[in-house]
Amino acid sequence: MSKLSERDVCSKFITPALVSAGWNLQTQIREEVSFTKGRIIVRGKLHSRGKGKRADYVLYYKPNQPIALIEAKDQTHSLGAGMQQGLDYAETLDIPFVFASNGSGFLFHDRSGNAAATETELALADFPSPAELWQRYCAWKGLAGDALATVETPYYDDGSGRVPRYYQVSAVNRTVEAVARGQDRILLVMATGTGKTYTAFQIIWRLWKSKIKKRILFLADRNILVDQTRSNDFKPFGPAMTKIEKRQANKAYEIYLSLYQAVTGNEEEKNIYRQFSPDFFDLIIIDECHRGSAAEDSAWREILGYFSGATQIGLTATPKETKEVSNIHYFGEPVYTYSLKQGIDDGFLAPYKVVRIDIDKDLQGWRPARGQLDKNGRLIEDRIYNQKDMDRVLVLEKRTELVARKITEYLAATDPYAKTIVFCDDIDHAERMRQALVNLNPQRVKENRKYVMRITGDEQEGKAELDNFIDPESRYPVIATTSKLMTTGVDAQTCKLVVLDQRIQSMTEFKQIIGRGTRINEDYDKFWFTIMDFKKATELFADPAFDGDPVQIYEPGADDPPVPPDEPEDEEQDPLGDGDGAGDTGLPPFGGDGPEGEGRVKYVVGGEVPVYVVAERVQYYGPDGKLITESLKDYTRKAVRKEFASLDDFLRRWTDTEKKQALIEELEAQGVLLEALAEEVGKKQGKVFDPFDLICHVAFDRPALSRKERAEQLRKKDVFDKYGEQARAVLDALLDKYADEGIESIEDIKILTLHPFSRFGTAPELIKSFGGKPAYLDAVQQLEKQLYNVG
Repeated sequence: MSKLSERDVCSKFITPALVSAGWNLQTQIREEVSFTKGRIIVRGKLHSRGKGKRADYVLYYKPNQPIALIEAKDQTHSLGAGMQQGLDYAETLDIPFVFASNGSGFLFHDRSGNAAATETELALADFPSPAELWQRYCAWKGLAGDALATVETPYYDDGSGRVPRYYQVSAVNRTVEAVARGQDRILLVMATGTGKTYTAFQIIWRLWKSKIKKRILFLADRNILVDQTRSNDFKPFGPAMTKIEKRQANKAYEIYLSLYQAVTGNEEEKNIYRQFSPDFFDLIIIDECHRGSAAEDSAWREILGYFSGATQIGLTATPKETKEVSNIHYFGEPVYTYSLKQGIDDGFLAPYKVVRIDIDKDLQGWRPARGQLDKNGRLIEDRIYNQKDMDRVLVLEKRTELVARKITEYLAATDPYAKTIVFCDDIDHAERMRQALVNLNPQRVKENRKYVMRITGDEQEGKAELDNFIDPESRYPVIATTSKLMTTGVDAQTCKLVVLDQRIQSMTEFKQIIGRGTRINEDYDKFWFTIMDFKKATELFADPAFDGDPVQIYEPGADDPPVPPDEPEDEEQDPLGDGDGAGDTGLPPFGGDGPEGEGRVKYVVGGEVPVYVVAERVQYYGPDGKLITESLKDYTRKAVRKEFASLDDFLRRWTDTEKKQALIEELEAQGVLLEALAEEVGKKQGKVFDPFDLICHVAFDRPALSRKERAEQLRKKDVFDKYGEQARAVLDALLDKYADEGIESIEDIKILTLHPFSRFGTAPELIKSFGGKPAYLDAVQQLEKQLYNVG
């Protein structure tokens, strides 16, 4: 008797058992739940997606309240064969109860630790009811009495079918449960680009609707964040919501949004938050709490101290932990963390390449001649100036030009209209960089003067273009030069290039800057981004405090285009945007420098001092986060030999693989950069090589043939003689396609509908000339076998 398939097991046994146990088929049972999108794998200038994770069943007590997971297997497997996979998924989804089944019953694993036995076998008829599992769930979470009503309050549903991502569900549920249990200080850590504001909205909505929290204050440190929040994620609050502005405290609302500077000031009478009684708010959400609220003496903490009786929830992508400042000391350990690395692995955040460009004067230093004056007639102090001085104490105009030229070359070689943020050391540096980029892009600037814009807090026209820069539908500005204004909270979904010409020593700031590029926007072909580093800031990738390893790091040589195979803005008078309470940002001034001309002297040196890019090298970050420096060939050799013990082992796999492209993609997913390798090897030999030859040549020292050479070699063998004239014409055209485009181009049968095959007949006619589809596919396989001459 044949065994039932997995799908039959689900439809004939598992689903009926669930319905019999009282689970609602429409609202509580979801089958084949895809909860990750699959990591984006970058291949040179191309990308693909890895496989996402999908659970066979997720069971919900209420919408977005998952409490159980089932992994099914066909009847050739044992009862518990899916358990380990189920436990892995349940850990990710924060689900306590896991079931495995092959249709004969269930193996039940209780992750809560409250059961007499961790794993037990159940008959199909004994599957627990929703009420039974919910009772166990509440016991696990420590929920009882009034807390249950809060936890059971539904999410906001706009009717569009939009559902939160799995990690947003976990973050919301854990936070609401913590508040329901009476926890009054809560920290939520979510990587930039993962929807912190939407998550905060759902938390507030459920607590507000349950009436456990009636007056709520949402604090942010930038005007654009408050306005984006009000008009987008928080819009459903409608007339119950207001924004505190013009120092007016209207007490008729329930949801208040505020720039923290709008409720504080340097003088006591300007602290309008004191117009509210200390118990007016019962919930305060602090966005980007790694900034001011972490510091004991900041204005943020003054507000939080005044409303100390309120439940306070801190949101951040980068919790700050130093000797002087600690989020965890104030809020406690995070109730939930969703890291950059996890976001990239899940496919919700964009991975990145790194282009490292070291400049000779930065690394080797520069010393002025005795008595040398700068362009402004200042006597340059006699000492050695190096990277930490560049653009802060010493301006080398040729260095600025070099950085601008490398940015321009990269954009010209990839996409001249790719949104680009150039992080500079201060406003003066950002202005000089703007000028250099304008001069190097005259045609683009002629098309539109806003091709390059300085967007800093001191200049209204630049700040006015920030919305256009982050709007995916607005082409201009393309390049934004800035220092600190765009480091936090700027939702630049289509930013494809982040340039670091700023000395960054803070891990928190580094993560925030990197976060400007991590958003994915598939509609605008934004799946990954590039970091171009001129100040060695990306060495922080090797720091254990950083997560989310780059896909590639490349350092171009002096003659190569860089294309692989704010300190607080102390000059700003109103860095936060609306004139309400400029001043304390809760951040220490960079190096203690005051505004330009007060404590810092800049020497400006013209074209008499040349600068160069140092020698090329390729770097990769290993799984342990440590920097690996070696040639691309050596790296490929190690990666391939880790996968294949010998040349024979590789040849055997290549021959046995029905579609070669599948094996190529598998290697690329393991980190073998075939496109970059093809550029390097082909450039030296002036040929275009197949992945097969690249691997054999680089990993196993076998002589390489170009695709054209392989095709011509096969034509000389007269292997097409057994076919008729029409079939021979098809095979000959397939060889031409292989020589021009590679093996993947000939493995798809749809190629027969394209030129030049359409000249020989319709696709059905061409397939018929081989004797049918199986015979055609066999002919292509024989062609590949002869092409590679491997048995």
